[in-house]
Amino acid sequence: MSNKNRKRFIAGAVCPQCKNQDSLMLFFENNVEKLACVKCDYTDTQTDATVTAVTRSTESVIGVFKP
Repeated sequence: MSNKNRKRFIAGAVCPQCKNQDSLMLFFENNVEKLACVKCDYTDTQTDATVTAVTRSTESVIGVFKP
């Protein structure tokens, strides 16, 4: 098993949704860093710094084309 597939708990971290301590785990899925609580359904995703830098804050999506 590679290090990218491991789920690691974050010692002392408090879930922002259910407020349980030591219930947050950090893992990678499809090369994206994800955070999840094992006590409730809270999840969060952190994008890579290069992806965040490319995102243009002054633009918004009007619609999505699905052929």
